[in-house]
Amino acid sequence: MFPAEVMFHGHAVCWVLGETLEAARLGAAAVEIDYQELPSLVTIREAIAAGNFLGSDLRLENGNVEVALAAAPQVFQGEFEFAGQEHFYLETNSSLAMIDEGGQVFVQSSTQHPSQTQEIVAKVLGVASHAVTVQCLRMGGAFGGKEMQSHGFAAIAALGTRMTGRPVRVRLNRTQDLTMTGKRHGFHSQWRAGFDDEGRLVALDATLTADGGWSLDMSEPVLARAICHVDNGYWIPNVRVDGRIAKTNKTSQTAFRGFGGPQGMLVVEDLLGRCAPLLGLDAMELRRRNLYKPNQTTPYGQPVRHAERLESCWSGVLDSGEVERRKAEIEGFNATHPLTKRALAMTPVKFGIAFNLAALNQAGALVHVYRDGSVLINHGGTEMGQGLHTKMLQVAATALGVPPARVRLAPTRTDKVPNTSATAASAGADLNGAAIKNACEQIRERLVYVAGGKLGISPQDVRFADGWVRGLTFGGETLTWEEVVSAAYFQRVQLWAAGFHRTEGLHWDAVAMRGEPFKYFAYGVAASEVEVDGFTGAYTLRRVDIVHDVGDSLSPLIDIGQIEGGFVQGAGWLTLEDLRWDESDGPDRGRLATQAASTYKLPSFSEMPEAFNVQLLEKAHEDGSVYGSKAVGEPPLMLAFSVREALRQAAAAFGPPGTSVDLGCPATPEVVYWALEKARAANHLSIDLSRVELSGM
Repeated sequence: MFPAEVMFHGHAVCWVLGETLEAARLGAAAVEIDYQELPSLVTIREAIAAGNFLGSDLRLENGNVEVALAAAPQVFQGEFEFAGQEHFYLETNSSLAMIDEGGQVFVQSSTQHPSQTQEIVAKVLGVASHAVTVQCLRMGGAFGGKEMQSHGFAAIAALGTRMTGRPVRVRLNRTQDLTMTGKRHGFHSQWRAGFDDEGRLVALDATLTADGGWSLDMSEPVLARAICHVDNGYWIPNVRVDGRIAKTNKTSQTAFRGFGGPQGMLVVEDLLGRCAPLLGLDAMELRRRNLYKPNQTTPYGQPVRHAERLESCWSGVLDSGEVERRKAEIEGFNATHPLTKRALAMTPVKFGIAFNLAALNQAGALVHVYRDGSVLINHGGTEMGQGLHTKMLQVAATALGVPPARVRLAPTRTDKVPNTSATAASAGADLNGAAIKNACEQIRERLVYVAGGKLGISPQDVRFADGWVRGLTFGGETLTWEEVVSAAYFQRVQLWAAGFHRTEGLHWDAVAMRGEPFKYFAYGVAASEVEVDGFTGAYTLRRVDIVHDVGDSLSPLIDIGQIEGGFVQGAGWLTLEDLRWDESDGPDRGRLATQAASTYKLPSFSEMPEAFNVQLLEKAHEDGSVYGSKAVGEPPLMLAFSVREALRQAAAAFGPPGTSVDLGCPATPEVVYWALEKARAANHLSIDLSRVELSGM
């Protein structure tokens, strides 16, 4: 009944049922287990050295990398390792299961993917999916951590209720959640990059190794997305990227906001930041020269539509952020402050929107219009604080032409909308909004005939808006929404509809890694200014300016909130949040040392920028999406690259001009201090700029 092998420190070997929480804890404390210590691999470097890998290797290749590197005037190579990140959602993993009088298993779960929770619970219990209903009212945060790993806890609760016939709740405390659940994948990368005389990238050869932990989980699609985003916002004509998943004796790493995209993009941002001084170029200018232009394609063959928006975002930040003026001020400040340095960095984002697996790009919805004109909607998306339900209410109200107060949203349930995809990949509003719009349009198309008959006009001339129904011409007769609905009922017109949406135009060869896996790209640019103390490496984020492309926003306040929140979470990953596992020999080897907020540093108000300016890109309508909107959940996280790059430049300012700084990640104050100390010593180094090797941790 127990695992033959405990795969990581904190691996659950049994579950104890108790009448109370305290009784369950006492029961668990009474369990005695005999362990035999086995060799373990805790770090990604240990796994690479041992050749210990999971899943399949991947390769993305375009052009001729070796020829391009051989011809490139400037070639650099380096190594870079960076850590993962803890989700640290406010609500830990929790599930409540019960069985009704008909034998139906009902599970309320904090899950991003109720349909998959349903499937896994049914499989564990040995029943059909229709015997299990999963509901998710809302979550207290998730960030990807409840896309896959919540299912097991729901299955444990369901097993308990099957055994006892009584409701069973599973709820992890904070330390248990941190110890037992997966994190963002840490990565190790090795790369070679070639530049022409103008500083343009001509070739990139890279190997990305993801730290998958002890089991595969979602590591393969995470790695695939990382590889597909290694270009970020830059055109690289010759690319070869190999990817693999290291197996380590740690938690099984899982989905996290960005789903591998941030890890892939960080590789190119790091190498550009390190190479810019060696090329004799300002890092901001190096990035600008390499931005995608119209009619260029990604390494996997997808045209970069609306690439001009990258330049628009870049120019928007330059103007609104007064970047050139502030750079001159920073230069003057640094010249007169030998013990404190400032820097300003700008970085772009180009992030693909859609699930890696085409089958997941579908959604359903159920819309009911009642006789009194009130509206009830169900959809397959889950609310985790990102404002999805608010947007869905707005979509339904707009599509039906009624005030938002007339619409209510019911909890997400698998017996109302089946076979739905996870609320992930930033596609929640795109997919579920389109399904709701489809259902509402079906109802409205039936109602136009009812309204046309009562108004004496053609159905094609009927318009619904703000709870009123009228013809195209002004001054004609009007009806209320409620009058039309009542008339439709007495004419036996169907007042409910099931909506469906599938994202068109996607195709992807997962083996060759070629095709068009994304519906569109979301763009953005951020400029961050920092100040670093030369004695301690402590720093202040002085100002952030962002211009981000969300299409025609469904809800500007929600979108701005998502941009701000994503940026802060990204800055946390890159500069503060330092996951530590015990690497010593002995029984504590592999134990997560950062098991609480007291040992795992999260962003707080003290890390917020003194000035935080966010603008939405204007005239950014996206054809084929819900009312021209774009996804906003994940892309803003990568805008935080600008913070880390500003810290790199501030550390370099302690050394002579042209100093290339190797900055660890996360760039904690200690790491920044070590970097600026090396910069101070750079006067004693002699470097051949034509062939340089760089390495980092």
